[in-house]
Amino acid sequence: MAIDTAKRRDIMETKKIHISEKRQITIPKKFFVMLGFDTEAECVVRGNELVLRPARQNRDGAFAEELLADLIREGYSGEELLCEFKRRQKQIRPAVDAMLEEAKRAAASETEYMTYQEIFDEEDNV
Repeated sequence: MAIDTAKRRDIMETKKIHISEKRQITIPKKFFVMLGFDTEAECVVRGNELVLRPARQNRDGAFAEELLADLIREGYSGEELLCEFKRRQKQIRPAVDAMLEEAKRAAASETEYMTYQEIFDEEDNV
């Protein structure tokens, strides 16, 4: 049984594990169960740390459905629909990365930024 996210954040446990010659590790059973791992894990570099966490399932599912619906409304179908879906989906990650970088620069006062109110006031006036 997995522990809910709020409780997990309060838990701090450490265990030294072995790395094989093939760079393989074994997740201790206690951690595996506690964090709700299944058959896949995400491996993330954060600063000088390697973070291993359960893979998120269908993390872009809702967005993918919206993208697909837009493409159908635009008149795509069949093989052309599949090709255009793949092309646009590849553009999502770079766009998100660019937005995050812009947010970091704004947070560091390196660039101008817009407030929540400014963003939505402009949309209301369109």
